[in-house]
Amino acid sequence: MSVVGLDFGNESGVVAVARQRGIDVVLNDESKRETPALVCFGDKQRFLGTAGAASSMMNPKNTISQVKRLIGRQFSDPELQRDIKTLPFAVTEGPDGYPLIHARYLGESRTFTPTQVLGMVLSNLKSIAEKNLNAAVVDCCIGIPIYFTDLQRRAVLDAATIAGLHPLRLIHETTATALAYGIYKTDLPENDQLNVAFVDIGHASMQVCIAGFKKGQLKILAHAFDRSLGGRDFDEVLFHHFAIQFKEQYKIDVYQNARACLRLRAACEKLKKVLSANPEAPLNIECLMDEKDVRSFIKREEFEQISIPILERVRKPLEKALSEAGLTVENIHSVEVVGSGSRVPAMLRILTEFFGKEPRRTMNASECVAKGCALECAILSPTFKVREFQVNESFPFPIALSWKGAALDTENGGADNQQSVIVIPKGNPIPSIKATTFSRSGTFTIDVQYGDVSELLAPAKISTYTIGPFKPTKSERAKLKVKVRLNLHGIVFVESATMLEEEEGEVPVAKEAAKMDTDETPSDSAPSATETDINMQDAKFDTPGAENGVPDSGDKPSHMETDAKVEVPKKKVKKSNVPVSEIVYGGMAPADVQKAVEKEFEMALQDRIMEETKDKKNAVEAYVYDMRNKLHDKYQDFVIDSEREELTAKLQEVEDWLYEDGEDETKGVYIAKLEELKKQGDPIEERYKEHTERGSVIEQLVYCVTGFREAAMSSDPKFDHIDLTEKQKVMNECVEAEAWLRERMQQQDLLPKYATPVILSADIRKKAEALDRFCRPIMTKPKPAKPATAETPSPATPQGSEPQSQGPSENDGDANNEVPPAAAEPMETEKSETEPGSA
Repeated sequence: MSVVGLDFGNESGVVAVARQRGIDVVLNDESKRETPALVCFGDKQRFLGTAGAASSMMNPKNTISQVKRLIGRQFSDPELQRDIKTLPFAVTEGPDGYPLIHARYLGESRTFTPTQVLGMVLSNLKSIAEKNLNAAVVDCCIGIPIYFTDLQRRAVLDAATIAGLHPLRLIHETTATALAYGIYKTDLPENDQLNVAFVDIGHASMQVCIAGFKKGQLKILAHAFDRSLGGRDFDEVLFHHFAIQFKEQYKIDVYQNARACLRLRAACEKLKKVLSANPEAPLNIECLMDEKDVRSFIKREEFEQISIPILERVRKPLEKALSEAGLTVENIHSVEVVGSGSRVPAMLRILTEFFGKEPRRTMNASECVAKGCALECAILSPTFKVREFQVNESFPFPIALSWKGAALDTENGGADNQQSVIVIPKGNPIPSIKATTFSRSGTFTIDVQYGDVSELLAPAKISTYTIGPFKPTKSERAKLKVKVRLNLHGIVFVESATMLEEEEGEVPVAKEAAKMDTDETPSDSAPSATETDINMQDAKFDTPGAENGVPDSGDKPSHMETDAKVEVPKKKVKKSNVPVSEIVYGGMAPADVQKAVEKEFEMALQDRIMEETKDKKNAVEAYVYDMRNKLHDKYQDFVIDSEREELTAKLQEVEDWLYEDGEDETKGVYIAKLEELKKQGDPIEERYKEHTERGSVIEQLVYCVTGFREAAMSSDPKFDHIDLTEKQKVMNECVEAEAWLRERMQQQDLLPKYATPVILSADIRKKAEALDRFCRPIMTKPKPAKPATAETPSPATPQGSEPQSQGPSENDGDANNEVPPAAAEPMETEKSETEPGSA
């Protein structure tokens, strides 16, 4: 089973795999460790990753990138609107209020959801891993930003399904970085906690994580982020600066040309990297727009001056992370900086000033997330044994349940009243289980929503669950226990609902038994999961008890029923499952996911057909050039003039066809063309091949004949046990083989090189094999065993000692004397060289 970690970034992706010796980052087709996270749609196929990057400049409107910023976000999202303005491709609002991406594919306009495009990106990363491992990849671990909403997490899972992947876990990128940092540390304290701040400044966002390390474990203490502060913002500042400058100086507006925008942004990104190591840098772009060459120059001080609005936002996430962790700067042992945007010197100065210590770069800034994901995948996979290291993750957002108290359920018969309770507070461990209790007379609904949307900038409502139908049998209202699960991916959902009804008869139970009955079964909870039982019937308990009293993983669950009925007889409780139906707002329906999987399969098949077609076309083109050169060089003596002229004319005809009518043909047509050429070219190649190989094959046969003949004529005592008639047969066989070879070679020597040979290398090999099969059994016949003596062995010599001492001598004699050296060596050489040919 493969163990793979995937880090899909806004701009590029990294694949890491776990091996027995550790974690390796996989190289792509261009032997690079990072792969562009983009898809380029063409008239005949898609180009993914590096192939898409090569054609992005020529086809910007159909090259889809930065899809990480689009998934799971409403089209009306202000941040999404800002992102769309910088994208070269068209994005419109779909019927569900979420973005749709437009591109031309197979000659017609198509629309794709961001989830579909992300599935293509993940599919490309999957194929890179499969090529490296030479095995199918299904299970994996995928890194996601800490600010991803429930809908975005579901979208990543759907994209993974489209790509044919099964994520064992979606892990926060900063947590993956902390895992990759801590698991190799051998000097972590056993009791005192070592606090490390991880600052990840990526292409489009900034994430901060405070992690506490102890021996064999890490605990995430706090998260903070700025989802729109990253390296691309510095690129955009430079882009805007030079766009204004070029409009004044060269009278060109790059905003009106998508290709010019792409080229200028690429140049600004390179310029930013140069300024990271140099105090100043030039900018030169040939033929940027309207056939005008542009050039400019900027100093690092000027760059930092125009970047002040961005730099001023860096401190806020740092302060928030420290505050939520309950720590001060003095409590932070070290600061680790990662991410592609972390190389800007001004950013490092701000971090140094804030923490009072120099940030460290002990980890690879671009690969640490993928390596951490691969480590987590290895921990979760049963095929790898990993050092004991516990990851205590925390959830970054509060989650609430909301419901309406129906009029029939209220004592005074009043109107509906909306009630809400926080079931998963911010910082809650992942995974967790929470149990809530409702008292209802019929089907009702529960909304799962964010407790605070100020940071998320997303709709509050996540999903709605309809619980029912059910019918109380003992009373007007039934007691229902609803289980809410926060799973490993950070997705919240109502897992089940159970109706609890008391039956006739009481069973006396002890205090411990009562507690066990109200607790959930062990199979329902994970080691790090917590469970809280909240009674929704008691209005006085609902709001304060639920909002303030959700325990951490180390606290005991609160059980109201147990406390109320301690040490009293407990009635029998009948448990029956109640149907639960789910509606996720903005999520893909299972049927839509299946359709997307089928579409991805069709597009992948089209890509594969086109790649195979190009390979066959290239094979025809390569054969034309190769054969034309060889006809006047290596094959010159093996072809007559008329044959050469005829084949040369045919090659020229096929070459002209390739660049005219044959430019766009099917795979079968190219295969037929190649076979047509080979009908004329193969006989020439065969004559050349036979001429070059014949000498070495003849030497093998001669060596074989000489070896057996010398062995048969030898007067060595080790061959005395072989009958003279048998030796004569070997001699005759050698003479016959020699005569056959001499006769055929005389005929071959009379023929010119361009004539069809009368003796083939394969024939000579077969003759050598036949000679070996006949002669070897005779010349390697073992000596007959000596007759056993009837004498009684002396006490000093055990009875079995003589046969034991004779046995080795006979075996040694057989081993050393089976075939004379002259014969043994050629047989082995001949076998090793003839077997591949005969195969």
